[in-house]
Amino acid sequence: MSESFDQAWVLLGVGMVTVFSVLLLVVIIGNTLIFFVNRFFSGDSSGPPADQTGKGDIHPAKVAAIVAGVKNVTGGRGNVIDIRKK
Repeated sequence: MSESFDQAWVLLGVGMVTVFSVLLLVVIIGNTLIFFVNRFFSGDSSGPPADQTGKGDIHPAKVAAIVAGVKNVTGGRGNVIDIRKK
């Protein structure tokens, strides 16, 4: 019975280390991808955009709220490029 518990603990440890390693790789690769995209493909940050639907369907207060929310969540690093109603 002791051998079964030993094998179970080894399998538990190997599984936890494997999951941790895979998640760590996902985080590292994701952050690296975000860094390179922001560095080499950054867009024009000329300020908050106007209503870009062309029809004026979205109320300007809603556009301002969306832009403020994006700036708040991204710490001022994100830009709203296009807003579309679905």
